Amino acid sequence: MICVKPIVSSSIPQMARGYVVSVKPPRVYEAKPTPRRYGVQKTFLYNQYTRMLEASDNSPIIFLQHTNFAAQRLQKLRRDIADANTKFSVSLSSATPSLVEIGAPTLAVMRTSLFGVALRDFAAFDAEQAAQIAGLLKGGLAVLTLPSFNPPQLDAILRALDRSVPSKKPGVAQPTPIKPQDDPNFIPGRKMQRVKPILTPELVVMGALIERRVFGMDSVRDVSKLPTLDTLRAQIVGLLSSPAVQLAAILSEASGGKLARTLEGLKKGLEESQSAEASS
Repeated sequence: MICVKPIVSSSIPQMARGYVVSVKPPRVYEAKPTPRRYGVQKTFLYNQYTRMLEASDNSPIIFLQHTNFAAQRLQKLRRDIADANTKFSVSLSSATPSLVEIGAPTLAVMRTSLFGVALRDFAAFDAEQAAQIAGLLKGGLAVLTLPSFNPPQLDAILRALDRSVPSKKPGVAQPTPIKPQDDPNFIPGRKMQRVKPILTPELVVMGALIERRVFGMDSVRDVSKLPTLDTLRAQIVGLLSSPAVQLAAILSEASGGKLARTLEGLKKGLEESQSAEASS
């Protein structure tokens, strides 16, 4: 059975109801088959979420909490992500083809109940890891899947998200609907004109699953500031090759009759450094 926990807060309107991801064992009913059989649509989503988790070893997953997003606003957010992605090339560090198209991040709105089932059934995660991921997620869930781990690409997309959906200013609340008795134009017995409230979209980075390691909200920002794997490899090669380069330079200077003078200079340099350390 799908475990769904509705969250209804008294500080927000009743229509704003969210769900959390639950990885608890399902309830068993006598009249229903075990394990539960899903329909075509739910089976498709379950398999899609399972493949997404399987590809997380090479394709990072960014968990987002979305609130008050209409379909048109969600399409604009996808375009902003695509525009930010065009500025950066995909890292060549991932040799395994991922689930998504190479170079194209994918933003998908998730069914929290089915994602919880896929997360619970994923064999690569134990119960503690699944509960750790589920603890990060609350409210409306959206997932941003990257083709490979490329920190500059991740940083560009996170900055695009911040520009597209600015953070809500503290102390600013959503407008509340006007009650009939508070409307000066209200006439008893006449139906009031329905006014659709203007809601402000909100988007929060809740965490990430990178190389099947769980990262919190702040850690995702720190990871995005790292250099690419190619840059790190070049730095490591430079550190390892620097002693050999220095030795080759000394030997080239010590060719022919300069060998004795070079060695004598090194000897004097060592003696001076040792005497300076002893005097200090």
